[in-house]
Amino acid sequence: MLLLRWLPPPTTAFMLEADIRPVHQRWVDWVRISPAAKLAVVASEDQKFPDHWGFDFEAIDKAYSHNLKHRRVHGASTISQQTAKNLFLWSGRSYFRKALEAYFTLLLEALWPKHRILEMYLNIARFGPDVYGVEEAAQRYFGKPAARLDMREAALLAAVLPSPERMHVGKPSAYVEERAMDIEEQMRQLGPDYLDDMK
Repeated sequence: MLLLRWLPPPTTAFMLEADIRPVHQRWVDWVRISPAAKLAVVASEDQKFPDHWGFDFEAIDKAYSHNLKHRRVHGASTISQQTAKNLFLWSGRSYFRKALEAYFTLLLEALWPKHRILEMYLNIARFGPDVYGVEEAAQRYFGKPAARLDMREAALLAAVLPSPERMHVGKPSAYVEERAMDIEEQMRQLGPDYLDDMK
């Protein structure tokens, strides 16, 4: 795990588990990912990312209260947890897998700086059935490198992250469009320099 602080992973557990072959992914370094893409996933997935130590206990408490009353389960995974899960673990729900996820999350937070966790997440997140990583997604859906993604494009990519097998960037539904607009608004509220002080 320590080597992954500097080197791209050759693959991930989620890529190996993918139903569709081949999977498409291109690694890009931190400086070759647009600020909009970084901010969009934080605005969408984990607004406390710069400050927490891998877990958002307030979000966990809210999700727990919601899940007691509703059939549709809400998660509260942070970007750090999702990175740990995508890199090292299998999909599915069990207490054992969640315990392993917590262990790997703590390791990531202890061994990697925040910008590396976010860089890794953006490079291994699934944006479509066979599309992994922000560079592959930017090229596939917008015909440009990740470095040149604008706010709207970044928000559309972030909008499909909860369920890239059901939601599509190429042909966004009204729901995805609305979600992307909400993410853009969150990005504006956070401000373009929100991640500047992140270590």
